[in-house]
Amino acid sequence: MHNSWLPDSVYGTAALASLSQPCQAQNVPSSRLAFMMAAPDESKQQKIPLYSAKYYQACTIGGILACGPTHTSVTPLDVVKCNMQIDSKRYSSIGTGFKITLAEGGISNLLRGWAPTFIGYSVQGAGKYGLYEYFKHLYADMAGAETAANYQTPLFLAASASAEFFADIGLCPLEAVKVKIQTSPGYAKGLTDGMPKFVQENGVAGLWKGLVPLWGRQIPYTMMKFAAFENIVQALYTNVVPKPKSDCSKTEQLGVSFAAGYLAGILCAVISHPADNLVSKLNASKEATIGGVISEMGWWQLATRGLGLRIAMIGTLTATQWAIYDSFKVYVGLPTTGAAPPPENEEEHAKKA
Repeated sequence: MHNSWLPDSVYGTAALASLSQPCQAQNVPSSRLAFMMAAPDESKQQKIPLYSAKYYQACTIGGILACGPTHTSVTPLDVVKCNMQIDSKRYSSIGTGFKITLAEGGISNLLRGWAPTFIGYSVQGAGKYGLYEYFKHLYADMAGAETAANYQTPLFLAASASAEFFADIGLCPLEAVKVKIQTSPGYAKGLTDGMPKFVQENGVAGLWKGLVPLWGRQIPYTMMKFAAFENIVQALYTNVVPKPKSDCSKTEQLGVSFAAGYLAGILCAVISHPADNLVSKLNASKEATIGGVISEMGWWQLATRGLGLRIAMIGTLTATQWAIYDSFKVYVGLPTTGAAPPPENEEEHAKKA
């Protein structure tokens, strides 16, 4: 028996059934708890005990696989986006940005900063996903069964914000070097010479100069990424998928993860874009300040400059990350992320079928 029955019901009906008596004692309606139930066959295949050290290790590894390679794969888009944010007159459009970048250094010029991108976002992914699972369990314990069931979205928001707070501390130094390499042609060949040069010019503290705006970009982004994803998954199973999650194959469930991830990614890009512009400008110039950047660009430009490209990049990234993360969880015997619809909705599905 676990200390808290609520978090166990996040992932399996077996856990919920074994703990149904405490639910009745606290008069928590089953329909309110159903948002946390997953496909029965998933719990049967489970190889790793939930909320054990191995469970969090698996989620951490899944986060690394989901974030490091995917962010690295869109390095060319990131190079163009960052330069559009820094010098919008010269890089006036996506097409112009690619033309200039290719003309100045060929294909290799579009890959500038791939090493700090890969390492930085692998570190961030480890913290983002691993700590999200940890804080979601912790906060559900702290809130108690009925409160957590009634306020599921605030629980997702709090857990994701806490996870991203720590993940960004690891990401920030590498993000600073990445942006400098990408927006200053000839600055460095890569991470091995770029990091020492950056520290020499800005000091060790300079590596975390952009931490506050990075939090401003990444924490809202991650809150939207996880809370929107969890709710969109439930909405898709309730209103779009013609059968309950328990009847869906693993491939179908991963398809839902990808679709929900893309929709969540669009929302993520919009809400975090002003801070993304701030981070790019601050890391591109030693003299830049938050107030100075806001005064120079104005709020409209902060919110819209490079937004179209970022929506395309982040939407695809987020969808792919959720697909990879959930695929890895399935591979090690864990359930996919996201809630199944309440029982009454599953009955409606059955009637329609």
